[in-house]
Amino acid sequence: MTRLGDLASGGKVALARALTDLEARAESAAVADLLDEAFRAPKGAVLGLTGPPGVGKSTLIDALITAFRQRGKTLGIIAIDPSSRRSRGALLGDRTRFRIDPDDTGVFVRSMAARDRLGGVADVTLPAAVLMRALYDIVIVETVGVGQSEYSIVDQADLVVFCAQPGSGDALQFMKAGVMEVPDLILVTKGDMEALARRTESDLRGALSLVAGGGAAADVLRCSANDGSGIDEVVDWLVHKSAALGATARARHLHQARVWAEGHLIDRFGREGLSALRNQGERRSETAPFREFADSLAAIRSKIVDVFRSHTQI
Repeated sequence: MTRLGDLASGGKVALARALTDLEARAESAAVADLLDEAFRAPKGAVLGLTGPPGVGKSTLIDALITAFRQRGKTLGIIAIDPSSRRSRGALLGDRTRFRIDPDDTGVFVRSMAARDRLGGVADVTLPAAVLMRALYDIVIVETVGVGQSEYSIVDQADLVVFCAQPGSGDALQFMKAGVMEVPDLILVTKGDMEALARRTESDLRGALSLVAGGGAAADVLRCSANDGSGIDEVVDWLVHKSAALGATARARHLHQARVWAEGHLIDRFGREGLSALRNQGERRSETAPFREFADSLAAIRSKIVDVFRSHTQI
């Protein structure tokens, strides 16, 4: 049985251990090989859920979990939290806010600390999503509440859902900030606020028509996790769009993996790190991008050691 097969048969405990290993040793060859195996066998779609603090993302996810499970869909949830300054661990612990039956093997929740990473996601969000999408029908990534420019989730997810709060003025922010290009769906939460929610939905549709300039604009829906209104429509939209990803998903996944690898190499070694990845030329793989990343790291470190040794011998 493959390592991914062992992981699938091991249930939540095995996945939790694999994610802990990923967070601790994301650069190891063994972890890279597991990620590449998962990369080649995507089962589900990754949904990025983003929006400002207080918009109700966690409450919405709780409602979506119930709705998806009623349809027989399995779910993996990655909840990105602000970080503790002391321990650097997840500060809010989103998993405690979801009403999940611990015996339900069809739902798995993992909290991750954003640490010093900007963009609303954590360092290992993408690798974790790659692993989980090989095991679950739907993977939801809930970002830290984000502002106008922090949208790294677009390089992590198959579909991006931006949550807008009634009366928050998001329509005006969209028009001036260029955020229109990011989401596939704009979701007006707290739809039970009735007239205010309908007004916000109308304002957003108007803003989209102005900014899109005749191009494909994001869809707009309204829902309420409190009274359940609109949740089924949101799930219908997500299921339909996920199924329609088709052949385009593979190219997107490869692009995302390489963006992640290049970003990490630049963070650690600057342009020299990016050159090491790109200098592999013909070795660039469409089926093993994470092993390619691990090999690049090993090559850079070997070069650093050689330079150090040459200087110490002078």
